[in-house]
Amino acid sequence: MGDLLVKNARVVSPGVDMRKAAVLVRKGKVSAVYANGDELPSVKDVYDAKGALAVPGFIDVHLHGACGYDVCDEDSPEAIEAIAKAKLEEGCTSFLPTTLTVSHETLVKAARNVARYRRNQRYAKVIGIHLEGPFINPACCGAQNPGFVRKPDMGEVLSLNRISPVKMVTFAPEREGGAEFAALCIKNGIVPSCGHTGATLAEFSPAYAKGLRHMTHFCNQMTKLHHREIGMVGAGFLIDDLNTEVICDKIHLCEDMLRLVFKKRPLEHIQLITDSLRCSHLPDGYAFEMGGLKVMLKNGEARLVEGGNLAGSTLWINKGLKNIVDVVKLPLKDVVRVSSWNQAIELGLGKTLGRIAKGYTADIAVLDPKTFDVKAVFVNGERRI
Repeated sequence: MGDLLVKNARVVSPGVDMRKAAVLVRKGKVSAVYANGDELPSVKDVYDAKGALAVPGFIDVHLHGACGYDVCDEDSPEAIEAIAKAKLEEGCTSFLPTTLTVSHETLVKAARNVARYRRNQRYAKVIGIHLEGPFINPACCGAQNPGFVRKPDMGEVLSLNRISPVKMVTFAPEREGGAEFAALCIKNGIVPSCGHTGATLAEFSPAYAKGLRHMTHFCNQMTKLHHREIGMVGAGFLIDDLNTEVICDKIHLCEDMLRLVFKKRPLEHIQLITDSLRCSHLPDGYAFEMGGLKVMLKNGEARLVEGGNLAGSTLWINKGLKNIVDVVKLPLKDVVRVSSWNQAIELGLGKTLGRIAKGYTADIAVLDPKTFDVKAVFVNGERRI
């Protein structure tokens, strides 16, 4: 791979906003960032951004599917590749394919499909698997199937980890052995996350003491804030170092809640996710099953046919970042960290991913400065869109 120069870009990275800048890529990494007026090197491969935004490639740690495919499609080995291609179209360069609360046998097949894709990785890169369930509170399933809920079992997690790396597990910490399970996750290099939970703050605290620092889709399917029991929503506002996932589609969290989150939560502990389903990238009227439950896409919202619970989103991550900028009115150089660098840091990759800076992997999304539509995507310095 020869040198690449991305020029005439507005380079926006955590703490950085440089107009008419350029990025030199060498051997898949950022070799230098040039300010307007700097003398640029002469290289054969040049991409003229024509004033567009160049931001760190997005990292989505929570997504289930796209384009009619789901991570748990056990008999569709092409599913992960199709999802990775769709995510790339959003400017997402790395992601955690996220499973559902399903049988162990289905999880094994899903892990094998992930492992198969990781051998090639033609589109967005898979860092590892996010197990959302099956160790959740059956009273807080949302769109997860309660028929497959079971107690936290590190043996099951490690058996899947041997097939393909597991990087995150969403579970209900109030379940028997929850605090010890969190500690075992951390010991094995896995991020434990509180989600689909009915925990009180007191029930959550033992897992927090053991190192749990992540909250799955903040505010959704967790104990609400009440003046006599602040629950998990209250914990998310009270405890600064909890890494809170936010679905910024303005449906799962209304605009006022987004403003509240970004006003009260430290930016370094907010993570933009999509929680996208197989109906993402597809038109209204699409019907499907999710973990055995029927779902319908209507008015851009994916809801269970029975009960009407929100089942996830159709959000594109580039549009999620645009929503944040439009709603919370903070500088892009500040909020851009919630779409990449925060995730990288938590996953132990903060020195290689999530920034456009010398020595970092050249994962770059080029976006229209007004719409945030994707114009080009570079993965490991290679243009893939």
